[in-house]
Amino acid sequence: MTTATVEPRDMEWLEKGVLGIQWSDGHQAMYPVRSLRQHCPCAACVDEWTGERRLQADDVPLLIMLQDIQPVGRYALQFKWSDGHDTGIYSYTLLRALCQCDACQPVKPIEVKSRRLL
Repeated sequence: MTTATVEPRDMEWLEKGVLGIQWSDGHQAMYPVRSLRQHCPCAACVDEWTGERRLQADDVPLLIMLQDIQPVGRYALQFKWSDGHDTGIYSYTLLRALCQCDACQPVKPIEVKSRRLL
């Protein structure tokens, strides 16, 4: 027996710095790009052994830009960031958990200010 995988169907900019992904189950997700960068799952940003986050939220520049998006098989997306980082592979499961729409995040997290503008 196989289970249907929820996959992205379309992507668009909802507003400046907010990526929208339309999922195959009809969910319209929204992702502030700085939040995506802050939650990068790669080994440079998260310790492989302990799971402790190495990248601190305030280490991400306030003006981070998403430069490219590449599919990774049929299970993830890889983002290229304006700070040169491009090793994070964001599984569809992780992306759904990071959604900031009102249904998924009725209470928005307080944005951590950065020490860096760029």
